[in-house]
Order: sequence, then structure tokens, then C-alpha cells
Amino acid sequence: MRIFVAMKFGEELQAWYRQHKRDLPWRETKDAYKIWLSEIILQQTRVEQGLPYYVRFVERFKNVVEFANAEEDDILHLWQGLGYYSRGRNMHKAARIVRDQYQGVFPVDYQTLITLPGIGEYTAAAISSFANDEAQAVLDGNVFRVLARYYGIETPINSTEGKKIFTAIAKENLDPKHPALYNQAIMDFGATHCKPKLPLCEFCMFRPSCYALSKGQVDQLPVKLKAKTSKDRYFNYFILKDNDRVLMSKRGEGDVWQNLYEFPLLESNYSLSIPDVLSDEWFISCFGSDAELHVLQQQTKHILSHQNIYATFFEVRLKGDLIQKKSNWDYVFLKDLDKLAKHKLIFTFLERSNF
Repeated sequence: MRIFVAMKFGEELQAWYRQHKRDLPWRETKDAYKIWLSEIILQQTRVEQGLPYYVRFVERFKNVVEFANAEEDDILHLWQGLGYYSRGRNMHKAARIVRDQYQGVFPVDYQTLITLPGIGEYTAAAISSFANDEAQAVLDGNVFRVLARYYGIETPINSTEGKKIFTAIAKENLDPKHPALYNQAIMDFGATHCKPKLPLCEFCMFRPSCYALSKGQVDQLPVKLKAKTSKDRYFNYFILKDNDRVLMSKRGEGDVWQNLYEFPLLESNYSLSIPDVLSDEWFISCFGSDAELHVLQQQTKHILSHQNIYATFFEVRLKGDLIQKKSNWDYVFLKDLDKLAKHKLIFTFLERSNF
């Protein structure tokens, strides 16, 4: 890693930002509630995808108290399609803490923000700098990439040593007089210019001084330690209609997609054929030995953090009554399906089917 001049780097970033910044609604406010909404929504989500969600949340819940007073199902229903549903749940918990402990006034200082559910170091730094001009340097994926390339940092960004190095450099570069401007500038620069793939190096003001470009390492930086091996899971969904109703199941605690709705599910250790399912004891106990099965959607792969879900959707046709209806199963009118909070796998299936 080479020696750098932080002041010049930060000044050039801010000059670039003034000319090229994106017009985004949460940048036109100092309201910590709205900034919080945007930051949580945009975690793991592109701006283009997250913007409609931000608009819907702001329109539905004008302030943090209205957000806190909502039912969790309402929050998850609006969140539907974003994935990582624990973010939505943590937002609800945080909003209720703000309502009950801070009289409905969203905190703007880093030390208080970091204590709220779902708010880590990055989010607390972002909210406190954008809403309160607190001198806190943000470190997200875009910032890691810009710093790693410009300064030639080969230490993995997700290692203990790497976090210390990047934190120190981020703080050194931060403009204490204009922290919000600097933070927005480096984040936007990473998102739209110093992109993961096909960065705009040819038109970059840092072209003469970028370490990665001079060494031919743009595609190699930043370095990230490999994640642990993903686990494969096989989900067999059963769709049972009763005239204008369909049988739905609500997931429990302690697993992915908790408290979200889906079709009755049999998880298996490998892909199941129709004969495999029809001979399964659990299936027989629920739907009877004379039930018929038809594949509605062949196996599709859905990727989660450290998990690969292989899902197959079957239609069930009964020749008798349902033998064992589980406590978390219930019939729902087809017209009411849109009102249920469903995870993306089910939401996508419904969009593509004839429901």
C-alpha cells in the first residue's frame, strides 16, 4: 500500500460529486427517519430496485411512529420482494424503540443509533453524517472498492486486519467540515463510476494516480475472503385449491423467511420425483394415499446467503378429505393472496402462474 494525500483525494471526489451526483429523494432531506429507511432498504439492493420500495414506505408511513404502530405483517408485505426479511423485522423493532424510548424522535447521533436493532457501524455512520453532519466515515461495498483500488490495498476487506486498515483510511479521508458531502461522494463514485465490473477508468480523474490502474489490478481489487460453502436444500411445495381458495402455510421461527406465507412444504435431502412424494409417509398422512400429483413448476434454484434452495411446485388433487391439516395451515381466498406477506420464491411463482 502506498502513501497517500487524503485531502486532495477527498476534494476531487467532492468536485466530481457536485457535477455527477444522482438525484435521489433521500438526499433532499435531513429527516433521520427517511434516511434510515433508505439506508436499510438499499442494503443488498440496487438503487433502481430499492427506490420504489422507499417511496411506498414513505407514502404509507409518514413518520417513525406510524411505522412503529403498524403490524409486522404490514411491514413484511410492503417489504415483499426485497429479500433478507430480517431487515424488515429489525426495522419494526427499531421503530418501536424510537417510539417508546425516544418519544418518536429518531436519533441522529452515532452512539445512540448503533444501539438500535438492524443498525450497524455503516448505517449509524451514514445516518449520523447525513442527518446531523457528524464526522463519521462510511464503509460500504462501494467505499471498500474505491479505496482498495486507489490505494492498492490487497488485504481482504472482510478480514479483521482489513477492516482496521480500511477504517483508518476512511477516517483519514473524511472531510470533517463536510462529512455528508464526502460520504455521499465516495459512495456515488463507487456505485456509478468505479463499478465492480466495467469501471469507467478511461474517464476517471484519478487515472494518473490510481494504484490498481497503474498496476493492472483493477479487476483484482478489492480482495475478499471466500465465504463458507453453501448448503443445498430441497423444497417441495404442494398447491391444493378448494374452489376459490388455496391452502397456505405460515412459516415458524428459527429458519429462513420466518412468519412469511407459502404453500405447504415438504423439505427433503434430495430431489423428489412424483412417485417419491406419493410414497412419503408425511405426504400420505396429510393428503391421503389416493392423492394425485402434477408438477406445476419444475425445480428452480433460489440462492440465499450460504443456502441454495431447489424448489419444485406440485398441484395436489384429493380423492378424499384432507386427513391432517397442520396448525399453521389455512385456506385463503385467491383474491386475498396479495394481502399476505410472502417470500420472494412464492411471490415470483404467483406472478408467473395463473392464480
